[in-house]
Amino acid sequence: MERKHTFNEVAKEYDQYRPSYPNQLFKEIVEYADLKTTDDILEIGCGTGKATSGFVNLGYSQITAVEAGENLANLTRNKFRDKSSVTVVNSPFEDWHHQGLRFKLAISGTAFHFIQPQEAGYRKVHDLLNDQGSAAFFWTVHIPSFNEIFNEIRDIYRKYAPELDDSRNPSLEQIIEERSHLTLQGDLFNELEVKQYQWEDTYAASDYISLLNTNSRHRLIPENVRHDLFRGIKEVIDEHGGTIVKPQAVVLFLARKNKLV
Repeated sequence: MERKHTFNEVAKEYDQYRPSYPNQLFKEIVEYADLKTTDDILEIGCGTGKATSGFVNLGYSQITAVEAGENLANLTRNKFRDKSSVTVVNSPFEDWHHQGLRFKLAISGTAFHFIQPQEAGYRKVHDLLNDQGSAAFFWTVHIPSFNEIFNEIRDIYRKYAPELDDSRNPSLEQIIEERSHLTLQGDLFNELEVKQYQWEDTYAASDYISLLNTNSRHRLIPENVRHDLFRGIKEVIDEHGGTIVKPQAVVLFLARKNKLV
């Protein structure tokens, strides 16, 4: 199974345990895009509608959300069943036939990296935007911690799933550099702005395990290994008082359509 399909298995858990995006992120997107409440928004990979909610809550609900996972699409469709202007399309973005639609804003929350090839994805987004259009793609980024509890958890990973050892993850700076390059390549977009949002969330042991269980890389390891891994992590958290404080980070990439291309 491909990583991008794993979320469809745990749609309800994803909606319950994955952190929402900061309100400030949506406000800054609206300001950058000079968005009006009547403007059309395209969302790529809406998942369970976490980013969708951020815009709807601010009064921006002219949204076409494209989602490949059937369970995810159904959950989001049901969540916004009272918003007739929110349309959820169950289709891979790569295969979606857009029938000449043009949008003022394209958004994607922790999803656009699954569009392959990336160059074609950016080209399709460019072509779907009107001449005043903007793209706002943002990602939740895992920030490794090296305090006592996370070091002990890292030992559990090295025992059961060493390929998930986060000490080898790219740095935040490396992630920003790579995504900035992808956004600007081919001169499809310009006026790039990058914004970061960081905070901390506290999880009970069982909730932290549920959060990990929605992660695509964890979903892909054998079930028996995942069971042993999660048991070991929960034991570490319980030994440290039953809760864990996790640093959270979201990086937002804003860019305008280059209408000359």
